[in-house]
Amino acid sequence: MIVLGVDTSTPATVVGLRLADGTVLQARDDPQPGQRPGHSTRLLPFAHQLLAEASLGWDCLERIGVGVGPGTFTGLRIGIATARALAQSLDVELMGVSSLRALAHGTGEARRDMTPGAEPVRVLAAIDARRGEVFVAGYDGERRRLAARAASPNRVGELLEDALIDTTAEEWIAVGDGALLYRDSFEQLGLRVPADGSESHRIQAYSICALAIESPENGVGRAVVPDYLRRPDVEVSLEGVA
Repeated sequence: MIVLGVDTSTPATVVGLRLADGTVLQARDDPQPGQRPGHSTRLLPFAHQLLAEASLGWDCLERIGVGVGPGTFTGLRIGIATARALAQSLDVELMGVSSLRALAHGTGEARRDMTPGAEPVRVLAAIDARRGEVFVAGYDGERRRLAARAASPNRVGELLEDALIDTTAEEWIAVGDGALLYRDSFEQLGLRVPADGSESHRIQAYSICALAIESPENGVGRAVVPDYLRRPDVEVSLEGVA
């Protein structure tokens, strides 16, 4: 199956093209700190670039996968609106994928590539939610152990305990920009946080493509909508002004 996968839940713009033989081409833009995300200007050009690289036309796409968050309001709105428009104009299937699940999936795939036959990795995926919070979800291989939610770093330990996750008895890895931002808090909970430059902290396009085919969480035919987990920042700001 030929799948176009996109994610704009974080400042990065991530686009992947999965070919019929399983090969995945990827293009991404990771803005430097302080730079504005380039979702609106990069998304479609990246998709066009990958199709041209594979010598394919838009009409060859069979499915589109899009990260539905949680993440930034503006990024999710741009990514999902673009994916919807493409799917409708091309008359192809559209699949929503949890961005946290994709983040964890990439970590597991990287570990299996480095250590064939390794046990499934236990991953706490953490995306910076701003306002001093993180969006987190916990995965033990293919099994979700902690449902996605927004919480302050100080509450993550409580969430792990409620989910019966014991980091002293099981090895857990925390990945994502949220794990980097609150590294000290996560490591105090017994979570291992890879080095800052590790690819594990970035959502990978091949994960969006793979989950768009395999994931049962958001089946084909369901409405693909942003998973904000909480109200957008602008609503809270306006409420304070009123």
